[in-house]
Formats: sequence, C-alpha cells, structure tokens
Amino acid sequence: MKYLSIAQTAERWGISTRRIQILCGEGRVPGAIRIGSVWGIPEDAEKPADARIKNGKYIKKEIHNSQRIMHNCNRSKIVHSAL
Repeated sequence: MKYLSIAQTAERWGISTRRIQILCGEGRVPGAIRIGSVWGIPEDAEKPADARIKNGKYIKKEIHNSQRIMHNCNRSKIVHSAL
C-alpha cells in the first residue's frame, strides 16, 4: 500500500496540513499510521466529513436551577477573590 504525506494529502483534499494532523490524531482517517513524528495516509483514503459545529448550530443544554445557583456562586467567588 502506498502512503502519502500530510502535505500531499492537504493538496489533494483542499484543507490545511494542521487540519489533517488533527483528523489523524482523532483517528478519523482510516488506515493512517504514525511513522515517528510524521503521519502516513493511505493513497486511497477518503476525506472524512466535517463534524465541527458550524455557527448557529450549537446545542444548548438545559441547566437545572441548582446548577445555575452553583455556577453563579462560583463566579462571585472568583470575582471577589480577584479584588
């Protein structure tokens, strides 16, 4: 099997070398191997789908009242200790 460097894969996929390093580190590029400090990416590997959250699509978690009170108490302690 032939492996490509991160730079070659970045050019092929049209994304940055840093983004490919992150994808490899997260295990999202099937068959990618680490050779010392360099990643080897299989020639036939496909670009993974972008799973990052886009603007406006954040998922709000419901905060219970007791958690809100604890959060506010912790924030006030931080503010008072900084004074």
